[in-house]
Amino acid sequence: MEQSPLTHQPRPEVFTPKIVRLYEELFKDDDDGDKSEGFWREFFLLKPDRPALRRILDQIAPGELVHLDLQTRQLFSRAIGALRNSQGVADLHALDTLSTFLIAVLAKKYTNPSSDIIEVLAGLDHVDTVFTEFVGALDSIIRNGRTLDLRQKAVEVALAVTSGAYQTTLLTYFIQRDLFPSVMKFIQDADTPERIREPFTLIGLLANYNKFEFQNPYQLRLNDFVNEATIKKIIQSVGASCQALRAPYIAVQDDMPEGWTIASTLSMIGLGAIAPGGKPPPKPVYDAETAKKMFSELPKEEAAILLGTYDFTHANKLFSYNLVALPIEKGEEQPFSSFISLSSYLLQHAHLSQRTTLYSHLCLMVFRLLIEDPVLCKRMCSDEGKTAVRLCRQRSPYLPHVQGERVVATALMDTMIDAINHNLRRRLDVGLYTLCVGILLRIISYMSRSRTRLQYHWADLFRSLLSLIRFLTTYASDLKDSPHINTLLDHVVNLIALGLSAGESFLPTPAAYDDLFYKVVETGEVLVKFRDIYKLANRPSNSIDTLVNVSTHYKEMLAERGIGGGKAATGRRIGSQLTSLQVAEVIKQGYETLSIQAKEGLDSWEKYREADERTLLKKMARAAVGDVKLLVAE
Repeated sequence: MEQSPLTHQPRPEVFTPKIVRLYEELFKDDDDGDKSEGFWREFFLLKPDRPALRRILDQIAPGELVHLDLQTRQLFSRAIGALRNSQGVADLHALDTLSTFLIAVLAKKYTNPSSDIIEVLAGLDHVDTVFTEFVGALDSIIRNGRTLDLRQKAVEVALAVTSGAYQTTLLTYFIQRDLFPSVMKFIQDADTPERIREPFTLIGLLANYNKFEFQNPYQLRLNDFVNEATIKKIIQSVGASCQALRAPYIAVQDDMPEGWTIASTLSMIGLGAIAPGGKPPPKPVYDAETAKKMFSELPKEEAAILLGTYDFTHANKLFSYNLVALPIEKGEEQPFSSFISLSSYLLQHAHLSQRTTLYSHLCLMVFRLLIEDPVLCKRMCSDEGKTAVRLCRQRSPYLPHVQGERVVATALMDTMIDAINHNLRRRLDVGLYTLCVGILLRIISYMSRSRTRLQYHWADLFRSLLSLIRFLTTYASDLKDSPHINTLLDHVVNLIALGLSAGESFLPTPAAYDDLFYKVVETGEVLVKFRDIYKLANRPSNSIDTLVNVSTHYKEMLAERGIGGGKAATGRRIGSQLTSLQVAEVIKQGYETLSIQAKEGLDSWEKYREADERTLLKKMARAAVGDVKLLVAE
C-alpha cells in the first residue's frame, strides 16, 4: 500500500468520508460505551451521507438492531437535542440524519413491531419523554424554522415516522401533540405549490389514523378551518399534483387528438422542417402488453395527496366550494379541471391494479360529495363554471371529443360513462359502478328538477347504461350474489326510468327524447330477462316496470300494424324490417297512447355517510401510507 508523503502512513485504497467512518464507529457491535460530546458535535457538524447511512442500516438485521439499542437510542436522542438547541447547521444535518435513520429503522420486519421499535429508539422507560420532545421539536421547526427548506425537512421527518409507524402505537404522540396549526402555518408561508404537497399529505395521513376508532383531532381541525387564503393555496397544489400525476399516463400513450395547426398542416404536405419550432422528436410507441404493464404501475406515489383532498372535501364546505370555483389566470388549468382529468385517467385503467382501483374510488367519493351539495351542483350544471377539461382517450370506445370550455357537469358525465364502458369484468367492481351510476343519477335528477337543458351526447349516455344492463343480464350468475348489487340495479333502472318519465325537462331536443325511447324498445327482450333474473318485480325500490311497459307498448303498436310479427322490439328485428325514420315516427305517435307510471322518488337517494365506506377508506389509508413510505425513501 502506498505511503502518504505527508504523514508517512499507508494510504487507504478507497477514500472514506469522515462522516461515514463515524457511522461505522457508531454501529460497531463491540461498542458498549457512550460517545463523547466531541463525537456528537463533529457528527452533526459534518454533512450527512444519506446513502451510506441507509446502506449501513439496511445491512443490520432487525434482531441485531434491537441489540444495538444503546447506539440507536444515543443517535435518536442526540439528534433531538440538535433540533432543540440549534447551532449553525446542526439542526439541518440532524433532520437529514433522522429522516434516513427513521426510514431504515421503521422499515424492518420486527418480531414485535411496537415494542421493538420503542426499544430501538427510546426504551420503554423513556419513550414518553423522548417522543414528546421529538414531536415538540418537529412542531416548533415546522411552525417557526428559520428557512422554508429547514421546515420542509421537518415535515419529511414527520412523514417518515407517520408512514413508517402507522400500524404501531407511536403515532399517538402525533395525535396528542396537534401539529395541524404548525403545518397550516407552513402551507401559508410556502412559496410554491410543490412545497405544499408533502405537508398536506401529512395532514391526510394523520387525519385518517384510527379515525373510526376514536375522535381524531385532525378531523375536527379540518371541520373548523376557515383560512380561505391557505385553502386556495392547498387547492392550487392539488391541481398541480393532479397535472403531474397525469403526465406519466400521457407519456405512455399520448391520447390528445391532433388539431389543425400550422405545423401539422405543413407536415402533411412534406414541409414539416419549415414549421415553427421545427419537427418535434417522435414519441415512443409501446405495444399493447408493454403499455398495459406501464399503466398498471401508475399512478405515481404522489397520488397520496388525494387522501387529504377527500378528507377536506368531506369535512369542509369552504374547501369544497373553492375546489369547484377557484378562479385562475388566463391560460392556466383550473385545479378542479385537473382533478377531473386525472380521475378520468385513473378510471379508464381502474381494473389494472388494486391501488388504481382505490384511488379511483376516492376520486368518485369526492365527486359524490360535491354533487350532493345543491349549490355546487347548480354551479357545475351552469355556464358559470365552464372550463376546459382534458379527458382520457386511451381506450376505445371513445366518446365525442369536445374542444374548448364546457359545462363541468358534462365533463363529469363523460368521466362516469368512460368508467362504465372500460371496467366491465365478470368480477365486477360493484362499488365503483354504483358510485358512477349514482353520480349520473344525482346530476340528472338535479337537471330534471331545475329544468336545466345541456347540449350533450345523450345517446352515448343511455347507450352505455343499457349496455350495462345487457352485461348484468349476461353475467347474472357471477354477479347476483355480489354485495350491494341491488343498489347498483336500482340506480341504473331508476336513471333510465327518470329519462323516460321526465326527459322532456332536461333533454335539449325532442329528437334526444325519441332516441331514448328507441333504445329502450330495442332492448325490450333483454329488459324482461333482466327483470326476471334479478327478481326486480318484487323490489319496490326500482322502476323496472316502467322500462318494460314502454317496450311492450311499442311492441304491441308495431304488432297491430303487422310489422315485426310481435318481435319487432328487438334491435335485430327492428333494424331488419323498419328504417330509423319509420321507428321514430311510430315512437312519436305512441306518445299519445302511452301512460308512463314511474314510481315516486326516482330522483331521490341516500346522502353520503362516511361510516358506510369504512372498510374501503381503511384500505385507502393503507395504500396512501405505502406510497408515502416509498416517497420518503427516495
